[in-house]
Amino acid sequence: MTHNINHLAIVVPNLDEALHFWRDALGLNLARTEENPDEKVNIAFVEAGSSHIELLQPTDPESGIARYMEKRGAGMHHVCIEVEDIEATMQRLREHNIELINDTPKTRPTDQIRYAFIHPRSTNGVLVELYELP
Repeated sequence: MTHNINHLAIVVPNLDEALHFWRDALGLNLARTEENPDEKVNIAFVEAGSSHIELLQPTDPESGIARYMEKRGAGMHHVCIEVEDIEATMQRLREHNIELINDTPKTRPTDQIRYAFIHPRSTNGVLVELYELP
């Protein structure tokens, strides 16, 4: 069973300002941008070796990401781990009494990546996302 870090996610108030640091000043390549209407965010992925840094800008002040940023400020949001079989991983976590935020995986419409979140109460305060690539 192989697990890789897919990305580290950072909540930002403005993608252009964030890209000024990550892409322009630091020199990381912009891999892609996308809008996720289900999560109510605009996203930019910058390459960091074989992983990415995901910059999340909320598009709705009532979204979970916007409420998170209002409460905690901009900054680190979650770490994303790639898994081979998301259902099997989620079942294993349940067997170890790990609290999942999603009962079932969601699917991103742009690239069919399946994902789910693990509650920070079960991970020593870190929001963890699971990714199953198509």
